[in-house]
Amino acid sequence: MPKQNAPVPDRLDRRTAPSYYVDVRQVTDPLVRQLLGSCPSVFGLKAAAAELIADLPDPSPGGAAGTVEPGAEVRGRVIVAPGAVIARGASVIGPVLVCAGAVVGAGARVRDNTVIGPDCRIGFGAEVTRSLLVGRVLMKHAGFVGDSVLGLGVNIGAFVSTTGLRITSGPVTEPAVEEICVRLDGRRLATGQTKFGAVIGDGVVVPAGTVLQPGTLVGAHSLLHPRTQVGGFLPAGSQGR
Repeated sequence: MPKQNAPVPDRLDRRTAPSYYVDVRQVTDPLVRQLLGSCPSVFGLKAAAAELIADLPDPSPGGAAGTVEPGAEVRGRVIVAPGAVIARGASVIGPVLVCAGAVVGAGARVRDNTVIGPDCRIGFGAEVTRSLLVGRVLMKHAGFVGDSVLGLGVNIGAFVSTTGLRITSGPVTEPAVEEICVRLDGRRLATGQTKFGAVIGDGVVVPAGTVLQPGTLVGAHSLLHPRTQVGGFLPAGSQGR
């Protein structure tokens, strides 16, 4: 598939850097840490994650690997690190990397160039696609995360959904053709993506029922109050009502 490389602005805004959303020093998995360090902008993480999975060697027969329980659906290139579990009744369609200590539970669905970081928990009815979950993410209820980055310890409530496709310029086409842009201080920044959901920083709890608009950026340790929709940019440590 063709790669979507995000543009790097001449003058990089620190609010688009991975370090604004994730404390890389606290990331325990070396591959995820390398991934975060390789991208000057969060807009490049999705493509970088796909490249990371593609470049990983296939597990050797009989080598150390995680647990795939009988009755789990695993198709395509799925790398399950030692200590990770894909439970009976889960569906994982590669390319996917499941890091050490992560659990993809019964009824969960993970697909398409996704990295499930260490000690994440993906539960019944949850679907994750084309996304990076950095570590200790809890998504234990029905919901959807696509084309997104979730930082350390993010908690996704029931029926939360990211949205990665704009529908403001006529009929929806597949594949999408309209680039997603974000606004910072009134400036329109290109993401280089036609589907781009949200970047949620470390420690953020997304309340049940929240819909995250395309291109949402939520800084680390922000507090989101219950509401129907969240969009735009929320600075680190702020409150969104």
